[in-house]
Amino acid sequence: MKAGGVAFTMDVLKPAKPNKAAVVFMVSGGWMSDHSMLNSFGPAIEKVFVDGGFTVFEVVHGAQPRFKVAEIVEQVRTAVRFVHAHAADYGIDTNRVGVSGISSGAHLSLMIAGSPEFPVNAVAAIAPPTDLANWGKPAFVLTDEPQMAIFFPALGIDPKAPRSDIEAPLRKLSPITYVNPKFPPTLIVHGDDDKIVPLQQAQAMDQALAKAGVEHKLEVIPGGGHDDKTFGPGLTKALQWFKEKLLK
Repeated sequence: MKAGGVAFTMDVLKPAKPNKAAVVFMVSGGWMSDHSMLNSFGPAIEKVFVDGGFTVFEVVHGAQPRFKVAEIVEQVRTAVRFVHAHAADYGIDTNRVGVSGISSGAHLSLMIAGSPEFPVNAVAAIAPPTDLANWGKPAFVLTDEPQMAIFFPALGIDPKAPRSDIEAPLRKLSPITYVNPKFPPTLIVHGDDDKIVPLQQAQAMDQALAKAGVEHKLEVIPGGGHDDKTFGPGLTKALQWFKEKLLK
């Protein structure tokens, strides 16, 4: 697949004993993605999901700043469409498709989770940004956080613009905006010492899912930051979640 002359691809990892379920994993950090990231993501994904019997589609999307986050969301939505369209080729049951990712990959997973056209059946989001218009506390938007300035162009916002002009696009790019009763079973894993994406982001999504009556679970990793102390256990918990929700 190509996006504006820049490839976005999927590597397919096939298990020795497939269980007819698939995990579409967003290889993403800071809404950036390239094949070099597979060197860090790949072995863990293969060990956890592939060894667990899941066919894994590793999505390497077009990266910011070349692509806006809104465009990246559409790319990963296209990836799920591809999996549905070619399910028979890979021996996959389209009623057993999960999506997952870490950090921005988790954000992307949640953004497409409620898509009615090509639905997914379970989500496992590890350390996800979920509410960009309420970052860490109500009414504290992502643009109020200096360390997030590198993402402003990709989010399509001008931090000097009026507050209302900032909040509207941030809400549009926030998974929490799209929570509805038809949202798939959702696992969120987050460290309580995450200095990059506040724990509040997971808690806010947890509350929104509960209000909508969606089956969900929030797992908080004590002492976990935006690092392997959260990511490693998060993948293990994601595997268990997918086994429970996709193999029943």
